[in-house]
Amino acid sequence: MKLFSLLPVFCCLANSVQAAPASYVLEHTEVRDIRAQALKRDYQLYVALPDSYRQGSKRYPVLFVVDANYAFPIVRNIAQRLNKHAGMEEVVVVGLSYANGDGGVYSRRRDYTPTTPRKHDYRSDMPGRQPAFGEAKAYGQFVSGEVFPFIAQHYRVNMQRKVFVGHSYGSLLGLQFLLSEPRTFEHFILGSPSLWYDAGVMFEREQAYAASHKDLPASVFFGIGGLEKLAPGKKRSRSEEAADMLADLREFDDKLKSRKFPGLKTRLRVFDDEDHASVFPFVLTHGLRAYLKSEK
Repeated sequence: MKLFSLLPVFCCLANSVQAAPASYVLEHTEVRDIRAQALKRDYQLYVALPDSYRQGSKRYPVLFVVDANYAFPIVRNIAQRLNKHAGMEEVVVVGLSYANGDGGVYSRRRDYTPTTPRKHDYRSDMPGRQPAFGEAKAYGQFVSGEVFPFIAQHYRVNMQRKVFVGHSYGSLLGLQFLLSEPRTFEHFILGSPSLWYDAGVMFEREQAYAASHKDLPASVFFGIGGLEKLAPGKKRSRSEEAADMLADLREFDDKLKSRKFPGLKTRLRVFDDEDHASVFPFVLTHGLRAYLKSEK
């Protein structure tokens, strides 16, 4: 009798397990595994296809989005909305994940930064592993040498219309491409780049590029929040704690413009009342409008 009296409890427990809520799934999206051979690491590609993808043979512009664990659904949804309600052309969105098994902070510090900081006291977000930095060049080679061919093979994309989308450290990776292989992408959308990183190393990279090149063939949209500036009473420096990101970006953009590179097109947009955490959707929207065509 005692066994029978427990059966309803067991049934309720079983039903509660079976009735666990399903995860929300983004329509027309796929997840692909990819091995970075030289890096000896595994990543995933999150791919969002436009609504019309299955209906014809069109090849679409393709957006490559870093920090995909948070940025991919934002980019996918905004790009889709701009198409449906503002007439902007459809795109394929490819999100680049963090390395499998790595924490997000650990992975992006290593993969998106151009150097190991000359001075730092960073702690690792992965117990037992020292923080890693400075692999942007190698990671960039993985993107261009392995991700690009994979996407070109498996999807109908126009590889002559590739857009890079990054924010913060992700924009450092974008600047790595810009100042080393600018033709890797046809358009860069760079939000709030961490130009303070490693005592302003990207200012040094820009100066070195200008000293050895007569042109920088690239289209760049810079965006930043109007609140990403130094607090009153603090002295500006090239350090994370005393960085004026707004002033840094204005200075960097002015330097690029002063070079008068014939093939360079840049635009800087400051979004008042937005900060580092809130500005990304605004940067993305206006960055897409600066490159994608209207179908209306």
